[in-house]
Amino acid sequence: MDTVSKELMWIEIINGPNLARLGLREPAIYGSQTMEDCLERLHAAYDERLRLTYFQSHHEGSLIERLYELQDQRVSGIVLNAGAYTHTSLALADALRATELPTIEVHLSQVYQREPIRQSSLIAPACRGVITGLGMDVYRLGIEALIPLLSPRA
Repeated sequence: MDTVSKELMWIEIINGPNLARLGLREPAIYGSQTMEDCLERLHAAYDERLRLTYFQSHHEGSLIERLYELQDQRVSGIVLNAGAYTHTSLALADALRATELPTIEVHLSQVYQREPIRQSSLIAPACRGVITGLGMDVYRLGIEALIPLLSPRA
């Protein structure tokens, strides 16, 4: 491993089910920007400051496996939009607790203005914070919230 990557903090954005369709899926709720557009903006803003990677899966087990992989690879922190698994997945919450990875939970929509089931998060108690309702900017805000909580990888 080169010395540059050792000095950089590594943050991974993880998106859960249906978030691969951002920009197309219910634009009145989630906006018209694609995740690719968002990632391009984030890479332009943070490439000098940190290593930023992205993972998306519709499968709960894949999200859990990714958390354990990232723990083994010594990721610095996670920005997690678990989608509907936020409200249903004890397994994902348990994995967050087990890995002890600093995590910020994010949601594009204002969940407290939506259906009652979306107003409850099973993963929030395993996260360092929650950002909701600010559209695609939640990813940038999640990164900004994580940075002071992290130290470079050893």
